[in-house]
Amino acid sequence: MPNCCEADMNFIERLAFVFGYEKRAGGNGGYFESYVAARGSYLAGGTSPEGVISALGVATACIARRSQGLASVPLCVHRNLGPSNVEQADNHPLYDVLNTCPNDYQSAYELREFLIRSHDLHGNAYARVERDNRGQVIALHPFAPTTVSIEVLANGRRRYRATDFSGKAWTLLQEEMLHVRGPSRDGIYGLSPLQIADGAVGVAVAANDFARSYFDNGSNPDGYITFPSGASKDAPDEIRKHWMAKHGANNRFAGPAVFTNGGEFKEIRINAADAQLLDTRKYSAEDIARIFDCPPTSVGIVDRSTYANTEQEALALVRNCLAPLAARFESAFARCLLTTAGRRSYFFRHDFAELLRGDMKTRYESYRLAREIGVFSPNDIRRRENEPPIEGGDVYHVPVNWAPLGAAPLGHNGGPPLGDGATGANG
Repeated sequence: MPNCCEADMNFIERLAFVFGYEKRAGGNGGYFESYVAARGSYLAGGTSPEGVISALGVATACIARRSQGLASVPLCVHRNLGPSNVEQADNHPLYDVLNTCPNDYQSAYELREFLIRSHDLHGNAYARVERDNRGQVIALHPFAPTTVSIEVLANGRRRYRATDFSGKAWTLLQEEMLHVRGPSRDGIYGLSPLQIADGAVGVAVAANDFARSYFDNGSNPDGYITFPSGASKDAPDEIRKHWMAKHGANNRFAGPAVFTNGGEFKEIRINAADAQLLDTRKYSAEDIARIFDCPPTSVGIVDRSTYANTEQEALALVRNCLAPLAARFESAFARCLLTTAGRRSYFFRHDFAELLRGDMKTRYESYRLAREIGVFSPNDIRRRENEPPIEGGDVYHVPVNWAPLGAAPLGHNGGPPLGDGATGANG
């Protein structure tokens, strides 16, 4: 079935481009907000999202798990053939763009991973949509989220201003930009998980900064030194210089106080247990994992893990973390890459079959059951296991003792006779 028209821009939209009813250049009739002003500060101290993930290893792990996991699965284009009847449209031009080569300098994995990371860090992911003369999408070119601003026109449509990685400025109409938006307060800019839960993130960053300072000072005991009465006036300075030369003071917290009465060293220290530093960092790590909907074991928090709950959390990662994120990207792809007519015929779905595969024994038990009830043929199973098909392997079988309720058993009273190979559950 030809599919060149489903993804084309409709006639009115193309006229708007040709005759300039919507112009790429900015002008009156809308309002303009810069991206930086719209997104606000991440934390009270103004910590950038890049600063957050560089400070928090678990945030890095969460974003890596989500972006790498979702980018690694096929993004299928399906054709809707009617009620409960769909087929995979691998010959659709968008399939190659989203799964093989989105542009001349990136693989599909690299582009999708970049878009997911942009969404998780900044709440927005952008890519310029390149079309041919027929309106077909032939390439996607990503933008850094911090270089994109959105203008809302008087008619409610969007116009984007962006700068690409080479420094070239772009002004793009709504149909020329792929925009994946996170949860939003205004329907224009999305929010990242880091912005939505900035309180918990701020506590985690503060605990991380305190831990770094604490361990930086660990080799330099802080305290004070006292001297017997009658010590020379220059003794405190000499002792302090000797102490600092021996222990090394590399930050403002190191170094002892020196007094001229008494004669002993008094240490001033709050240990990690008293400061509850370890517990705070552990709970903060769990909070960050919760913000991104990542099960603890998937990001290396294994203090309460067992074999059973690790297996269940691997399934929870797909169902509770990756599946909602996939739905957000699928709907954005449909909105930005397909026309109204195209959305009636096509839709996008991520294939999580590989991530949901169990161990070999579990898979083969499910294959046996699926074959016995006629869901899979032998070649269907072999294709799922990346094995070549076999001759005669496309035949579907059902148990011979199955019959509609109230009907005569097969092979009796006029029913189809047994034989011709139909002598068992597997034929």
